[in-house]
Amino acid sequence: MANNEDIQFPSLEPSSPTAVAASSSILFTSRQRFMLIVEEILGNLTPKFISYYGGNILNKFLQRFDKYVDILIKALPGTSDDDSLIEHKEPIAFRAETDAEQLVLLGNAFTISDEFLPGAVTRVLSPQTAKRDDGGGPSGSIALVAISAVEYKDWRRHLQHSFEKLRDYFCRQYVLTFIYSREGKARMDARMYLDGKADDLFWDSDPLPSLPFQALFARLQQLASVAGDVLLGKEKLQKNLLSRLTETVVMWLSEEQEFWDVFEDEAIQIHPFGLQQLILDMHFVAEIAVCGGYSSRNIHQLVSVIITRAIGTFSERGIDPQSALPEDEWFADTAKAAINKLLLGTSASESSEAEPHEHMILHGEVSDAEKTPSSPSSTTESSETFASANMGETDSPVFSDPEA
Repeated sequence: MANNEDIQFPSLEPSSPTAVAASSSILFTSRQRFMLIVEEILGNLTPKFISYYGGNILNKFLQRFDKYVDILIKALPGTSDDDSLIEHKEPIAFRAETDAEQLVLLGNAFTISDEFLPGAVTRVLSPQTAKRDDGGGPSGSIALVAISAVEYKDWRRHLQHSFEKLRDYFCRQYVLTFIYSREGKARMDARMYLDGKADDLFWDSDPLPSLPFQALFARLQQLASVAGDVLLGKEKLQKNLLSRLTETVVMWLSEEQEFWDVFEDEAIQIHPFGLQQLILDMHFVAEIAVCGGYSSRNIHQLVSVIITRAIGTFSERGIDPQSALPEDEWFADTAKAAINKLLLGTSASESSEAEPHEHMILHGEVSDAEKTPSSPSSTTESSETFASANMGETDSPVFSDPEA
C-alpha cells in the first residue's frame, strides 16, 4: 500500500515575496488559490487511483489545510518572535494588521474547512457516490467505496481542530494586545480594586463596571460591527469568535496569579468595595455575552469560578461576604443597567488606553439573549495558561465550539 508521500500536491506558499503584489492581494486571493489547487487535484483523480489510495487522499488534503493555516497564522500579529509555528525563518510576505484583514483570514479558513473542502471531497470520495469507470464515463453499476463514513467523520473533526488552532491564536493575541500595554503592563490590574472610595458600591447612585471592562465592551462592540460587514452571512462564526474572545479574557483573569497575589498580600489593605466592584465586573462580562447573543456555558463557568475565588480570598482577609455583598439580583440588574447606559453613550471608556476622565459614545442595540452553550469539558481541556503571558507568546488554549 502506498503512503501519503506518494501523492504530490502543489505548494500553497508564494514562491517568493515578489510573487505577492501587495498584502491585500494575498489576503483576498489565498482562499481562491487553495480552492483552485484542490479542484485541479480532484479533477485529475481516476477511480482506480481513488480506490487504491482511499483515505490517504483525505490525509493529504488535511496536511495542505494545516499548512494553509500556518501561513495564515504567520500573517497575524504576534508571530515575529515565535519559533513554534515557523520551522524556518523565511520572510513573511504579508501581515494582516487591521481587524478587518484578520477577520478576512479567519473567514477564508472557515469557508474552506466548513464548506468548500467537505463539499469538494464528497463529490469525488463519498461512499454514497457512484464513481466513474476507468474510461472516465459514468457507470451506475460501479460504486467504489474509497473512504468509510468513520474516516470521513474523523477527517472533518481534524479539519475543525485545524481551524480552531487559527481561531484560538487570533483570540489569544487579540486579548493579550488588549490586556497589556506596549510597555508590558497589565491594564486589568488588581490594584484598581484597592483605589477609590471605601464605601459600599451598593449605595452608589450610579455604579458602573471598572474602566478596563468598559473598554472591553467598547472593543467587542467595535469588533462585532466589523465582523458583521466582513463575515456577512457567517453569523455562527461571528458569535463563535466573540464568545471565544470573551472566554479568553475571563480565563486570563482566572489564571493570572499576579492579579490574585495583590488580594492575598497581607501588607495590602482591602475593602468590601473592591470585592463588590470585582463581582460587578464579572456579572458585566457575562451580560455583555448575553446581550450580544454569544453567551456560552464556559463564560458563565469561568465567571462563577472567579467570583467564588474572589469571595474566598477576601473572606480569608477578614471581609465578611454575608454583610459585604448585596443579593446576586442586584449585581445582575446593575450589570444590565450599565450595558444600557454605555449603549446610550452616557458613559464609556474611549479605548483600552483611556484615562479615567476620557469617555466615548457607543451606538448599538441590545439583542435578545441567545444561549450558545459549549461543551462542559472545553475549559478543562485547555492545557495552556495565561499566567505571566506576554504579547510574544503564541500557544493558545483549545476551546470547544460555543454553538450547540
